Amino acid sequence: MKNIQNADPEKEQLHNEIGILQQQVSELSAKLKWYEEQNRLNQAKLFGKASEQTPPEQLNFFNEVEIEAKAEQPEPTMEEITYRRKKREGQKEELLKDLPVEIIEYRLSEEEQVCSCCGGALHEMSTEVRTEVKIIPAQAIAVKHVRYVYGCRDCEKNNIETPIITTKMPSPVIPKSLASASAVSYVIEQKFMQGVPLYRQEQQFERLGLALSRQTMSNWLLSVSNRLLRPLYERMREHLLEQDILHADETTLQVLKEDGRAATSTSYMWMYRTGREGPAIVLYDYQTTRAGKHAEQFLKDFSGWLHADGYAGYHVVKKATLVGCWAHARRNFAEALSVLPVETRNQPSVALEGMNFCNQLFAIEREFADATPADRFEGRLQKSKPVLDSMAAWLKQIKPKILPKSLLGKAVQYCFNQWDYLTNFLEDGRLEIDNNRSERAIKPFVIGRKNWMFCASSRGATASATIYSIVETAKENDLNVTSYLNWLLDKLANVDLKDPEALDQLMPWAGVVPECLRLN
Repeated sequence: MKNIQNADPEKEQLHNEIGILQQQVSELSAKLKWYEEQNRLNQAKLFGKASEQTPPEQLNFFNEVEIEAKAEQPEPTMEEITYRRKKREGQKEELLKDLPVEIIEYRLSEEEQVCSCCGGALHEMSTEVRTEVKIIPAQAIAVKHVRYVYGCRDCEKNNIETPIITTKMPSPVIPKSLASASAVSYVIEQKFMQGVPLYRQEQQFERLGLALSRQTMSNWLLSVSNRLLRPLYERMREHLLEQDILHADETTLQVLKEDGRAATSTSYMWMYRTGREGPAIVLYDYQTTRAGKHAEQFLKDFSGWLHADGYAGYHVVKKATLVGCWAHARRNFAEALSVLPVETRNQPSVALEGMNFCNQLFAIEREFADATPADRFEGRLQKSKPVLDSMAAWLKQIKPKILPKSLLGKAVQYCFNQWDYLTNFLEDGRLEIDNNRSERAIKPFVIGRKNWMFCASSRGATASATIYSIVETAKENDLNVTSYLNWLLDKLANVDLKDPEALDQLMPWAGVVPECLRLN
C-alpha cells in the first residue's frame, strides 16, 4: 500500500506536466500558424497582384445558383458566327480632339501651277492630310513690365506743382521677385503633380539657361502659399464645413526640423473632402501626431455624416456620425484568403464566405450607382439589408471558432467592432459604402511623398498641405491645374484677400472660371 500511495502523486505530477506541455504545443502551433500567415501575406504583398478584385471563379461562390438562376429565361440555342473586324477609324482624331491645331500648308507657286503635259493651268483637286503631335519644350523668357509716367509740360513751366500720372500695372505675385504666375505654377505642377523634387527642377532650369536655385523656388512656394493661397484655403474650409457629408483619411509624413522632436519622428497629413454631392473640395491638414484632437479641431464646426476607415481618433468629433468602410472590411478577408495555401484558395472556406458577403454588397452598390439618392435608399433596404442581416448572424456563429490573432480573426473582429458604423450607409441614399473617395484623394500625396521623402520644416509641411489642397481641388473640378494656377495667382495678387465674395469668384467650381481652363 505504501508504494501505491507514493506512486499516486508522481502520476498526478506527470499528468500535470503533460497538460502543460500540450498547452505549450497548442500555443506554439498557433504562433507558428500566425507567423506562416504573416510570411505568406508579406510574400503576397511583395510579389502578388495589388488588385483586390475577386477572381471570377470565387465570385458569389456560395450563392451562385440562387443569384444566377433565371427560370423565365429559355436556354439559348447554339449558332456559329463568323465575321471580319473592321479597323476603327478616327482614333487619332479622338486622341487629339482637345489640342490646339497648327496647320501647315504646302502649295505650288503660281509659276509651278502649269500642266507638264499641255501647258494648261492647274487647279486644286483635293488635299492629303498628315497629322502628328508637336511637343513644345519648356522655355524661360524674361518678361519686362514697363509702365509709363506722364506729366504736364505746361505745369512744369508755369506751376509750382506738376501733376504726375502713372499707368496702372497689375501687382506681382511676389513683390521684388523674378517670380511670375506662370513660373510659380510650373514649379508647383512639377513638384506636386509630377513628383519632381526642387533639386531636379534646379537642374532642368540650368539646361534652359536659367540659374534658379532650389532655395529660391522654395521661397517662392512658401511665399505664395502663405500670402495668396492660404486665404483661399481657409475660405474653402468654410465651404467644406457647410456640407453634411464628408470623408476623412490620414497618412504619415516625416518632418526633419520641428521644435522638441527628433528628425525621425512621424508626423501626419490629414485629409478631408466632400462627398458625392456639393462642390468638390479636398483639403489637407498637417499635424504632428495622429491624435483625434486634430480631427476634432478641424471639424469643430461640422455636423453630419463622416466617412472614415475605422480609426478611433474620429470618434471624438462630437457632431459627426461615423460611416464605416466596407472596402477595409473586404480587404481584411482578402488578406486572410491570400495566406491560405494556393491549392486551397478556390475551395470553400470561412475567408471566402466573408469575401462573398462583401462582394454581394458591392454588386448591389454598382446596380444603384446612377440612381437618385431616394432610389438608392430604397434599393439598399430591399437588397443590402438582408445581406447584412445574414452576415451578422454568420459572424456571431463563426466568431467563437476563429483564432482571434489570426488574419481571419482580425477580419471577423473588425466587422464586429465596426458593425454599427458599417451599417450606417443604409440611413441615407447619399452616403457611400466605402471610404475609397478619401483614399483616391490622398493617393497623390502618398505617391509624391515617394519622390521627395520628407519636408524640411513644419512651415514647409503646412505650405505643402495648402498647395496640395488647391491642386487636388482643381483636379476634382476638371480644371487644367497649371492653367488654373496661372490664372488664379494673377487674380489673387490683385484682389482683397479678406473679401469672401472676391475669393468665392476664384474657387475651382465657380461659374466665372474661364471655360478655357476646363478640361471638358
